[in-house]
Amino acid sequence: MEEKQEGSNEAKKMVTTRVAVDPGICGFPCSILAWKEGRRSVRLEIDSDCEQIQKFASLLRVISMKDLFLPLSRNSIFISAEKSGCHPSCPIPFSVVKAVEVTLGIALPKGVTIRFEI
Repeated sequence: MEEKQEGSNEAKKMVTTRVAVDPGICGFPCSILAWKEGRRSVRLEIDSDCEQIQKFASLLRVISMKDLFLPLSRNSIFISAEKSGCHPSCPIPFSVVKAVEVTLGIALPKGVTIRFEI
């Protein structure tokens, strides 16, 4: 987590959370920037060469704290992932959840690992 000014002529933003996701076999790494916009909402910038994640990013700009606690079937993050054609095992949607939680201060920035022990 970092607190620094970043931005362009378009807009200045306080970057609070930066997440790099290596999704595995698909080979399309993803970066997520998340920063507070108000007390209980987070604006996202998601970058990936994956077409589905690009669609996902276009549908998902601002997440509120309320969104985090909705069931998956009504959660805007997972609804956007489904509309975008994301594979059910894609780690990007749950990485967005973690980034938003950290940005809102309701979770600590600790990495997640899935390891196959064959």
